[in-house]
Amino acid sequence: MTKGQTTSLATGASSPETPNAPRLTAPALRALKGRRKIAALTAYDAPTAALLDAAGVDLLLVGDSIEMVVYGAPDTLGATLDRMVAHAKAVSGAAKRALVVGDLPYLTYHTTPEEAVRNAARFVVEGGCRAVKLEGGVQRLPMIRAILSAEIPVMGHLGLTPQSVNALGGFKVQGRRATEARRLLDEAKKLVDAGIFALVLECVPADVAARITEAIPVPTIGIGAGAGCDGQILVFHDLVGLTVPGARTPRFVRRYADVGEIVRKAAADYVADVRSGSFPSEAESFASDPVDPADAAPVVLYAAGVQRR
Repeated sequence: MTKGQTTSLATGASSPETPNAPRLTAPALRALKGRRKIAALTAYDAPTAALLDAAGVDLLLVGDSIEMVVYGAPDTLGATLDRMVAHAKAVSGAAKRALVVGDLPYLTYHTTPEEAVRNAARFVVEGGCRAVKLEGGVQRLPMIRAILSAEIPVMGHLGLTPQSVNALGGFKVQGRRATEARRLLDEAKKLVDAGIFALVLECVPADVAARITEAIPVPTIGIGAGAGCDGQILVFHDLVGLTVPGARTPRFVRRYADVGEIVRKAAADYVADVRSGSFPSEAESFASDPVDPADAAPVVLYAAGVQRR
C-alpha cells in the first residue's frame, strides 16, 4: 500500500484518496452499522456526482427533492419517473464508488406491488442505480417485499415523508408524542423484518431517532434527526447554498459553502465585462491564418463581357 492510500479493514471502505476504490453495495453499506458513520448526499447530475464521489460520500440519493431545488416546485409531488430515471443515469455514470439510490416518486409504488416492481426496475435497468428508496411504513410492506423479490435492494423512509405533505398538513416534525414515537419504532422494526438495508429518518426528535437506531440492525440515515443516527444525509443544494435568493433553509442544515453568492457574483462580473467590451479579449479570440500570396486566387472585379463605362 503506497503512501496516501488507506483502507479500513474493519469496514472494507476506502478513503477518498484511494484510487480505484471498490463500489459500495447495499450489503456493504448495511455492514457499516456500528463501525463508522455513513455520509450521504443527494445528487442529480453527472458533474456534481463525480465531485461528491471523489470527496468520499458513501451514498448518493437521486432524490425527488430535485422537484424543489432544481425545478422550483413547492413540494416533491410533481416529480416524474421519466425525469428521475434520466437524472439517475447521469449520476450513476459519474459515481465510481458511492452507492447510487433512486428515489421512487409519488404514485409509482402506491397502487400495486407489480407496478412498484416495474417502476423500481427502471431505476436499475435504465438509471444504473443499485438500490431504490421509498417512503412510508406498514402500508408499503407488500411493495417492499415485491421489489426485494425482484432482487432490488430497498431503503426505507420514516418520519416526515415529503410525499405525504398534504396528509401531514405540512413539513412538520414527526414522533414528538409518545404514541407517535412508539408507532415509528414499530414500523421501523417491520420494515427491517421485510428486508430493507437502511432507513432514512427525517425530522424526528433526536432521542426518538437514537432509540430506533439502537433497536434495529440496519443503519439509520438521519436528516433533521439528531446525531444518534448511523449516518446523515442532506440535500446538496442546501449544503452548498445553491438556492434561490431568499429561499428558506431548514433548521437542520449546516451550510458548508455559499455557492449561490459565488455564482451571482461571477454572473454579475461577466455582465459588466460584456457591457464594457472587455470580454472577450484578444487572447480569448481567434485569428485567421496568414494568406500565402501564391495560394491567393485572383480577384475578378467585373464579370466577363461587361465593360466599365
